Amino acid sequence: MNWPASVTLKEVGPRDGLQNEKVFVSTEDKIAWINQLSGTGMKSIEITSFVNPKWIPALADAAEVAKGIERMPGIVYSALVPNRQGLERALEVDVDEAAVFMSASETHNQRNINKSISATFPILREVAQEALSAGKSVRGYVSTVFGCPYEGPVSIDEVIRVSEALFDMGIGELSLGDTIGIANPKQVQDVLDILLKRFDAKKLALHFHDTRGTALANILVSMDMGITTFDASVGGLGGCPYAPGASGNVASDDLLYMLDAMGIQTGVNPEKLLSAARFIQDKIGRALPSRNLQVGSSNG
Repeated sequence: MNWPASVTLKEVGPRDGLQNEKVFVSTEDKIAWINQLSGTGMKSIEITSFVNPKWIPALADAAEVAKGIERMPGIVYSALVPNRQGLERALEVDVDEAAVFMSASETHNQRNINKSISATFPILREVAQEALSAGKSVRGYVSTVFGCPYEGPVSIDEVIRVSEALFDMGIGELSLGDTIGIANPKQVQDVLDILLKRFDAKKLALHFHDTRGTALANILVSMDMGITTFDASVGGLGGCPYAPGASGNVASDDLLYMLDAMGIQTGVNPEKLLSAARFIQDKIGRALPSRNLQVGSSNG
């Protein structure tokens, strides 16, 4: 297999990790946690979501969090932005990057965004163009690339259609989501084999959930095929509120352990990352699924 010399980890815990939590983490604790993550060596942190708080109450304090964190040079602080109103709120607090999102499957898009795929395109195009005009970078997410909780298998043609539309809007990077953690390594290989004929590997990221324990295996295949950017959530926190059965993202700390052991550079400090994982685990009040956290607990 071909291993890259280095990999970029994008920490999505403060947004994708917290959005589904029943326990509300205080604004003060969110800020403290993000400041800890800023000290780990992560170069990209998705700090919150500017979705209507009615839909994602766990992140109702988005503006306060964005204003309260200590910004460190060299780190991109990103936020999820659903529409023009969300973008206006994000720009008011000067986020570095707007992340837009949609699904490759019609039913999940309808449940998640309350619109059809075709009706979502013009909304996201407006967000992307306005964000770029304001000097911000734009990242795109495509959910349900490897399977949908409502429709089952998703056509690769739909994935291509949505991906091309997002790139046409001007996004700099596209994150391909295994929203319900259903992907397997052969499927990842088959999907990337098709997508990499159309899109540059440097502009693609992979976003795996570890619902069935296959996330790290899927990341190995992705790296072998030339992908070097991965989303992850410290402690394995997270899940999608509109994807039944979606459990946590791949744990940043577990992924970092594997990459460090393989000699693949990330620039991220494992002790500091584990410390941030313990902090949020304590605030949420339940054990998180990260293996490295569990090893630390059993040793201590």
